[in-house]
Amino acid sequence: MTQVKNNHKEIIDYLYCAERDVREVTKVTDDYPALTVQEAYEIQDGLLERRLQEKGAKTIGVKLGLTSKAKQKMMGVDEAIYGYLHSDMLELEWEPVDSSELIHPKAEPEIAFMLGEDLQGVNVTAEDVLRATKCVAPALEVIDSRYKDFRFTLVDVIADNCSSIKFVVGSKWVSPETIDVGNIGMVMSKNGKVEQTGSSAAVLGHPATAIAWAVNELGARGKGLKKGDIVLSGAMSEAIAFEAGDTIVADFDGLGTVSMSIK
Repeated sequence: MTQVKNNHKEIIDYLYCAERDVREVTKVTDDYPALTVQEAYEIQDGLLERRLQEKGAKTIGVKLGLTSKAKQKMMGVDEAIYGYLHSDMLELEWEPVDSSELIHPKAEPEIAFMLGEDLQGVNVTAEDVLRATKCVAPALEVIDSRYKDFRFTLVDVIADNCSSIKFVVGSKWVSPETIDVGNIGMVMSKNGKVEQTGSSAAVLGHPATAIAWAVNELGARGKGLKKGDIVLSGAMSEAIAFEAGDTIVADFDGLGTVSMSIK
């Protein structure tokens, strides 16, 4: 563990440069097999600080990962993970995403929550999350692990800010009081062909439950969410790969569509 602690900066530089240079690298645990989840989050913190300093961005929210029980089983874990969203990750629907900035990207359909008030603590419930939420919207997250062939362990992906790179939020924002957020169906298409279907119920039974978990985990570290933060609550289906020239559209019951084109 001492060796890993002494090499946090080296790992942060390694992961930051991989993203900056748009190149895949071997996973961190190949060299540091004893890396723990706690240490991985500490490395994530350092990586995020480096991104903010170098890119002049600001933190605008949080994203959740491994919110599907099937994915947790596949990874051999029993809880979700979280990373952070920065302002330079937010893409606009009407502007194409630049594929030259991506390594081997995939798109995931998610529900975005915008908070209307601060949310922090260690006993936060799904009901607390819904009360604190101003509105929800359809979203597409682009995940782009820096690791070769998208292969990694739990601690690897945590250290790499949970494969975060870009996200798009649809234009229709809806009050959570007017829709059953826990039972929203979704169809995701690529170039007009249906690729995935899913439901918000796949996100730990209810997206607000997943967010409550994240808030409690953050609270244990003395952190929380702020008014105005965007939270991507977790994938509603499997991710799909894409490349330049593709167009992806996700259609959500009651929330409308969100789209992304790639140049």
